[in-house]
Amino acid sequence: MKRLFVVFIMMIIGVNTWAQEEKLHWLTNFEEAQKISKEEKKPILMYFTGSDWCSPCKMLKEDFWDSPDFAVRSNNFVLLYIDEPRRTDIITPEQREYNRSLGRKFNQKGVFPNIVAFNYRGKVIGSINGYSMLRDTERHFTFVDSILENNN
Repeated sequence: MKRLFVVFIMMIIGVNTWAQEEKLHWLTNFEEAQKISKEEKKPILMYFTGSDWCSPCKMLKEDFWDSPDFAVRSNNFVLLYIDEPRRTDIITPEQREYNRSLGRKFNQKGVFPNIVAFNYRGKVIGSINGYSMLRDTERHFTFVDSILENNN
């Protein structure tokens, strides 16, 4: 009986570790995201970040994007990652210029972090920016839940 209990506990630990290591599927091309969004009738979450310099972006990644609660919701979205790092070795010069062009169009104030939501028809349906130093994700979860409720 003890062996069975130990095996059971090891299985639970293994499943939990596997689930926590599951990564989100981020796209880096808006046109590709639009195509998938239209085919699958899913909203797009376009995430503007400064991955190597923006402290609120780093905290949002850890607290929100990497959370099990968001992982559950993520299958209902097409995720689009628009990084504007300061280091030049993180993305290619072409990707940097592409990301900046999207920023000029959809993040005109240059606020980081910034999330812009689109319905599957390509219309902007909402946005949220910033992140509390108190590390409270409630506002972000409320935002993504409202996008799911109103996706049409």
